[in-house]
Amino acid sequence: METVLSGIRPTGNLHLGNYFGAVKNFVKMQEENNCFFFIADYHSLTTHPKPADLHGNVKQVLAEYLAAGLDPEKSTLYIQSDLPEIAELYLILNMNAYLGELERVTTFKEKARKQPENVNAGLLTYPTLMAADIIIHKADKVPVGKDQEQNLEMTRTFARRFNRMYSQDFFPIPQAFNFGEQLVKIPGLDGSGKMGKSEGEGNAIFLADDPKSIRKKVMRAVTDSGPTAANQSKPEAIENLFKLMEVVSAEEVVKHFNEAYNNCSIRYGDLKKQLAEDIIIFTEPMRDRILSLSSDDAAISKAAKIGAEKARASAQKTIREVREIIGFRPF
Repeated sequence: METVLSGIRPTGNLHLGNYFGAVKNFVKMQEENNCFFFIADYHSLTTHPKPADLHGNVKQVLAEYLAAGLDPEKSTLYIQSDLPEIAELYLILNMNAYLGELERVTTFKEKARKQPENVNAGLLTYPTLMAADIIIHKADKVPVGKDQEQNLEMTRTFARRFNRMYSQDFFPIPQAFNFGEQLVKIPGLDGSGKMGKSEGEGNAIFLADDPKSIRKKVMRAVTDSGPTAANQSKPEAIENLFKLMEVVSAEEVVKHFNEAYNNCSIRYGDLKKQLAEDIIIFTEPMRDRILSLSSDDAAISKAAKIGAEKARASAQKTIREVREIIGFRPF
């Protein structure tokens, strides 16, 4: 059984892109792998969130992942800051990480350009904290997006460096993992690109959105003046609406609107109304469960406690062994 690890930043609610892009597959993976899913609240400190926002966001993300199907009994779902061992391993890895290699990281350079007033040490050492997150559980596989591939490669570098420095074959070298044909890329509502909160609130449909919000967002989705010739290719904005429909609507519904597009009789208003109602139906079970869990402090607390206990057992074992290897030993 392989160990798989994935982190979740507590910066916003789950949307359809998150669900189809990863979470749906995580639910399947937890049946066959030793899965660790953590909420990366340490990482969020680089943007200096207010205490109430940080706590509230962690709670919301935890509720939404539970509602989406992650099972604390089958996988390990925990909050990063519940494991002080991560901070210790982060410190140790920083001792063997070099300024030049950290400054060359693409995500650091982009963040420094976008927020020149807040280029903090946490941004610079993000790759070592990410490495600590991964190797604290000796993960074999890490699902990563394109923007995190360089950081994962640095994790591999740090793991190899530790093994080489201490002449130990201790840390596994984690491999990038993608879902291949299982991965469904969900487009946004702005006419181009992928669905994501960073693209603007109106670009994404969140699992917790109420029906009124969903209808409003979908009706504002970008369209054009309509096809002018039979069977012409769809522009990106229209193709995006059809891709959304393919994942939430019945096959005959998609076929109906495709035929209407191809014979130039399509009415985008009708398509959007149908799409909105199908999204509402699709998200309703999770939305109801999110609302129920968000107000159930006992259930949230229990899930967090179970996850912390399981994750700490794994992390403590690694740190004990790391300390012994380095030479931190009791007298």
